[in-house]
Amino acid sequence: MEYELYYWPTIQGRGEFVRLALEEAGAAYRDVARAESTAEMMRLMQHAATPPFAPPFLRAGDLLLGQTANILLYLGQHHHLAPRDEAGRLWVNQLQLTISDFVVEAHDTHHPIGSGLYYDDQKAEAGRRGEDFRTHRMPKFLGWFEHILARHAAPDAWLLGETLTYADLSLFQIVSGLDYAFPRAMRRLRPRYRRVGQLRDRVAARPRIAEYLQSDRRIAFNEDGIFRHYEDLDDPG
Repeated sequence: MEYELYYWPTIQGRGEFVRLALEEAGAAYRDVARAESTAEMMRLMQHAATPPFAPPFLRAGDLLLGQTANILLYLGQHHHLAPRDEAGRLWVNQLQLTISDFVVEAHDTHHPIGSGLYYDDQKAEAGRRGEDFRTHRMPKFLGWFEHILARHAAPDAWLLGETLTYADLSLFQIVSGLDYAFPRAMRRLRPRYRRVGQLRDRVAARPRIAEYLQSDRRIAFNEDGIFRHYEDLDDPG
């Protein structure tokens, strides 16, 4: 089966969490809006039997799956990226939902008032939000994931221990995004969260992921996506 991924064609965004799982799994997929246009994506959002609220969404045979965590729950079960037992699947889903919360907070540093406004229209509020995010929220989330990793004796453990899951791929993505958006803040914080940084590097070195990151399938970070680098929002230089 070839999956069909529907997402905006010029940004990584939330679609990237799905792409990473598909790439690690070696699954065949078509990035529809990048290969063609957004027309079919927009049609499905209006007229599908189970219309998604927003992209990303994934066609898997007769299923049309929306919401990033929901898509990954499906892919994890079908591509050995999550445990087989119910408790394990729910724990990985819980990790993913926590990452989803982290993503929202990262996005809201540059759009704290409204997504429909330009950054320059809310720059003062973004400055305050960015400072709080760097000072309090980034350490809180990164510290929690560091704690989860530190529960395992092995220094090269994944979030669940010996087995990689889609949550590890998603943690790689958000750490990579933070490195891009807040390079000075991340240089300051990285020594405190060494296991998180090491996990990010191990994911990047996995053969399928390494090949993907060097390919034209990987969209570069840019100032239209979730993770945006604005000098005013990073640590003071």
